[in-house]
Amino acid sequence: MKTILCYGDSNTWGYDPVTGGRFEREERWPGVFARELGDGYQVIEEGLNGRTTVWDDPIDAYRNGREYLIPCLESHAPLDLVVIALGVNDLKARLGVSASDIADGAGALVETVQKSATGPAGGAPVVLLLAPPPVGELGDSDEMFEGALEKSRGFSKHYARVADKYRCGLLDLAGLVSVSDLDGVHFEASEHEKIGREVGARAKEMLQ
Repeated sequence: MKTILCYGDSNTWGYDPVTGGRFEREERWPGVFARELGDGYQVIEEGLNGRTTVWDDPIDAYRNGREYLIPCLESHAPLDLVVIALGVNDLKARLGVSASDIADGAGALVETVQKSATGPAGGAPVVLLLAPPPVGELGDSDEMFEGALEKSRGFSKHYARVADKYRCGLLDLAGLVSVSDLDGVHFEASEHEKIGREVGARAKEMLQ
């Protein structure tokens, strides 16, 4: 049995932009991912609304992804693969960080996993980093995410740089999926399906 951790934000949690609720387990991309892998794999969902890469949010507490990562890894060890899907919440204007800094924040999480002893036989898990697609029209959240569209267009370049630096897997979601027209940051069910299938294909390659 191979064990995989999906560590992300509201899009990993499964926020539904249509209803404001949560998609059913089989609709969320980690659930689609688990279906694609089939028997012999356990997929653990670890999504939290508002989670950042490494930044403390002065309004939403307990959202710093680095603070919880080691306890999370140790709770679920041994892990064969960790999928990191973070960065969109770092775009909030109140955090004041660039696309380059956001990618480096994701890189700090990759490094944390790679330096951990939470993989098989006391080694480190393999890491797959997901680069978020650019955000869209933000509607009611426009002020909260002021400047986010321009920044998010730099994700592909900077996440590729980080993946190369840490020699981890990379799946760039730009061009694969689109954010919902309803809020500009979340995925609708059809996009969860695409992500789950693609992550499944990449995971099988990485774990062979």
